[in-house]
Amino acid sequence: MEKVKVIKDRLKNSQSRQKSYSGVHHRDLEFKEDDWVFLKVSPIKGKMRFGKKEMSLVHPVFHVSMLKKVIGDLALIILVKTIEVNEELTCEEIPVAIIDRQVRKLRNKEIASVKALW
Repeated sequence: MEKVKVIKDRLKNSQSRQKSYSGVHHRDLEFKEDDWVFLKVSPIKGKMRFGKKEMSLVHPVFHVSMLKKVIGDLALIILVKTIEVNEELTCEEIPVAIIDRQVRKLRNKEIASVKALW
């Protein structure tokens, strides 16, 4: 009986410790219909990167923990023009101007890069 009591005490201590750790980082999230939020978008597998053309790969259902409320003056938000998407879920990107050119030299090859304004 004494060993059972010791085990229960240790379990109680570890549970309270874990509860205190999670309680510090836990926050209740409540959003209204017209609230502005940020959505955390990350790839599911591997090192796949999301671009304008690959947003179709983002799952349309996500957990509320991936949302973060926008705090600040909403008048400072600059709305981006809408992107026209084809039936194939792609869009045409046209560069406006070339801003900078650069050649990076590695040990045995050179990599040319161009900074463009889209």
